[in-house]
Amino acid sequence: MTSKKLPDNLHLDTLAVRAAVDKSQYGENSEALYLTSSFVQPDAETAARRFAGEEEGYTYSRFTNPTVTSMEQRLAALEGTEACIGTSSGMAAIMLMCMGLLKAGDHVICSQSVFGSTIRLIAGEFGKFGVQSTFVSQTDVAQWQAAVQPNTRLLFAETPTNPLTDVCDIRALADVAHAAGALLAVDNCFCSPALQQPVKLGADLVIHSGTKYLDGQGRVIAGALCTTKKLIDEKFMPVMRSCGLTLSAFNAWVVLKGMETLSIRMKAQSDNALALATWLEAQPQVTRVYYPGLASHPQHALAMRQQSGLGGAVVSFDVRAGDPVLARKNAFHVIDSTLVCSITANLGDTKTTITHPASTSHGRITEAQRQAAGIGQGLIRVAVGLENIEDLKTDLARGLRGLDTLT
Repeated sequence: MTSKKLPDNLHLDTLAVRAAVDKSQYGENSEALYLTSSFVQPDAETAARRFAGEEEGYTYSRFTNPTVTSMEQRLAALEGTEACIGTSSGMAAIMLMCMGLLKAGDHVICSQSVFGSTIRLIAGEFGKFGVQSTFVSQTDVAQWQAAVQPNTRLLFAETPTNPLTDVCDIRALADVAHAAGALLAVDNCFCSPALQQPVKLGADLVIHSGTKYLDGQGRVIAGALCTTKKLIDEKFMPVMRSCGLTLSAFNAWVVLKGMETLSIRMKAQSDNALALATWLEAQPQVTRVYYPGLASHPQHALAMRQQSGLGGAVVSFDVRAGDPVLARKNAFHVIDSTLVCSITANLGDTKTTITHPASTSHGRITEAQRQAAGIGQGLIRVAVGLENIEDLKTDLARGLRGLDTLT
């Protein structure tokens, strides 16, 4: 069955439910799930052309599958990029990007505030193969500029960062990258394209962990890399085909359906997060709240410009304590006192999650790296879901009030 061609200039919410591959001969309204490892070819000559890349057509689900293509087309439409390539996880997307763009002797500039596994991957794993890296302040453009070397090929930022919600100036970093002949990649996991489209601000590549807000219900592991068709065809698809960083058709289908409600979820969860952050700022047991939607956030004005006027759904805060040992004890007490929040390091779920970053998401990096990123033992991260906000306040108040007896 031939689908009707979508008109140009559709709004994001429409693309989120309509962008996909053509319907099959059965005319399904919900996108089909193709659970198959291989695809039958009409004849040997066609098979030869398709495997050689001379003719379009599905051959093997390690690198071509129509369900995955639907997810890729939808996410590319939401991000405003020419193309997208799905991967088995968000970290696989970063690995694919680095493998496709970098070689021994190349140099990467990266924010020191990114996810701990990203730091380990770039500095540790790629460092073993001769890729050089410099980690700089997320928010100080002068540091990014000063770190540029003749062999700099890539700048990589995550905005807002995990877990301190530092916001970088995407357009300013794009200018630094392009003046150096390098590319700018932005991890857009925290905002999703519902709030922020980095390519419209000058970024060249957009990274996603589809595990987070794109799925939105904590069901699958998935990732994606959005950029130009030329980069995907020439740099990333050859690596995908050889290395198999493959997104499964089932996981792609789950993310595809999750994107249909992305905008309304992000709006509702951002509203909840702002209410919770505002409440946390008034609690005497809390010394600082990190949330871009608050006027007290150092990059509040920038965040509002880049993020469609919303702060996102992640709130972090420091609990009161006199030393790191007590800070960790107090943070654990608040977390363990919750009865509604889920104690898990994942985020992006409709269920509110709570975690201690220093011992979970950033537990594998060194103490020096944690200190450079500003992640202390008293820091708690809350990824706010869709529960009633009063129930979330009560859940956190239970542990916060108990700190008075601990200290």
